[in-house]
Amino acid sequence: MDRGFDWTHLRAFLATAETGSLSAAARQLGLAQPTIGRQVSALEDALRLTLFERTSRSMTLTDAGRDLLIEARKMGDAAARITVMAQGRTQGLDGIIRVTASDMMSAYVLPDTLLKLRDLAPRLRVDVIAANDIRDILKREADIAIRHVRPTEADLIARKIGDSSAHLYASKSYVAARGSPKTVEDLKEHDFISMADDDAFVAAMEEYGIPVSRANLRSGSTSGITTWELLRKGFGIFPMSDHIGDQFDDAVRLLDGITDLSFPVWLVTHRELHTSKRIRLVFDLLAEMLSET
Repeated sequence: MDRGFDWTHLRAFLATAETGSLSAAARQLGLAQPTIGRQVSALEDALRLTLFERTSRSMTLTDAGRDLLIEARKMGDAAARITVMAQGRTQGLDGIIRVTASDMMSAYVLPDTLLKLRDLAPRLRVDVIAANDIRDILKREADIAIRHVRPTEADLIARKIGDSSAHLYASKSYVAARGSPKTVEDLKEHDFISMADDDAFVAAMEEYGIPVSRANLRSGSTSGITTWELLRKGFGIFPMSDHIGDQFDDAVRLLDGITDLSFPVWLVTHRELHTSKRIRLVFDLLAEMLSET
């Protein structure tokens, strides 16, 4: 490439590639179809590449176009993040937002995120509802929820913001007393801490190939924070996100590289609330910030 190109031309390319036609891209961007066509052609001229195979009804990406699309999406995401951050600073967000998450996430993940949010919107109040049960946004118990399963209700909008890595953890005192398991089979001889329903916990561990039976469950709690404190006191093993587990010097990962776990993180709001500028901005800001954790 001998000379630069206009971001608006790249935006036209991105919209055309994702919608499959100039007319659909024009509707998405609120521009005339000939304008989109000229911008895409101008980008091809600037790059000296053919990005689309053109037919009467559609635009099909060439190999060069597919390569560019990967980078264009990254640039588009970056531009969207900049816009969201700028809006958060300039639109004077105020009022109250209620966010619900598990007690562990509420205690050990959200505070850092909410500090960033306060810097962007100092007049905004955020109330955190720490609950391990799934709060029903349909009943307006919260404006935004952070969940680890995708909701199925038609009136909810959910955005997956990533997969959180996790491992089995135990306290250093437990490992000193009981030894560190070397294989998955060794876990059959160790104590585990259960959370809430024992059968559900055993089933969840089985999905990850971790051999846990009810006989291994020697303690438990319905509270995530209490469960973690039981772990720190040496009661047994428990799965935890790395972002939280690695914050504690007295906890160690077990079978790292052998029992690598992960779970999805979804941000959820009510469809009607998502049309609110205030809720939409906080939703987008939280998505951006939590995706970095």
